[in-house]
Amino acid sequence: MEDRILLSIIEPAIQKEQDSYDFYLDLHGRVDDPFAKETLIFVAGEEKKHKEFLINYRNGRYGPASLPMTQTVDYKIAEYLAKPDLEKNMLSKDVYLVAAHRELQSYNLYRDLAKIQPAGEARELLLRMAGEELGHKEKMEYLYANTAFPQTSGG
Repeated sequence: MEDRILLSIIEPAIQKEQDSYDFYLDLHGRVDDPFAKETLIFVAGEEKKHKEFLINYRNGRYGPASLPMTQTVDYKIAEYLAKPDLEKNMLSKDVYLVAAHRELQSYNLYRDLAKIQPAGEARELLLRMAGEELGHKEKMEYLYANTAFPQTSGG
């Protein structure tokens, strides 16, 4: 039973990670800022690693503990600021805010799936995946804050 439940969770999760990878590559094509483009390639690569992890997990190469639990800071920027519309030549700050919203959605999905699972391997895996997505959100919100509100020479 547990294997069937895990498979029913992992297959959509693999597709979600692929969708996120595709999303970031599409967003990359809408941006001119070289630093933002580099950041989007990095985040797309992280999503690709998640997909590979889930495939290897499904195939029995990893256990849930193979994905470390990490501590993150949740700035909650995406929760308080509206997601900008996707458009060509977006400002870097808007790119980071769009990405933070995407990561928030992914975090919420994994967290909510974990809540409805009984204690065990499936719940642990989902919580670890949620933690990974929250870590991405943290990075995007950090970049947003530093781009939208840059440090000035006055302090």
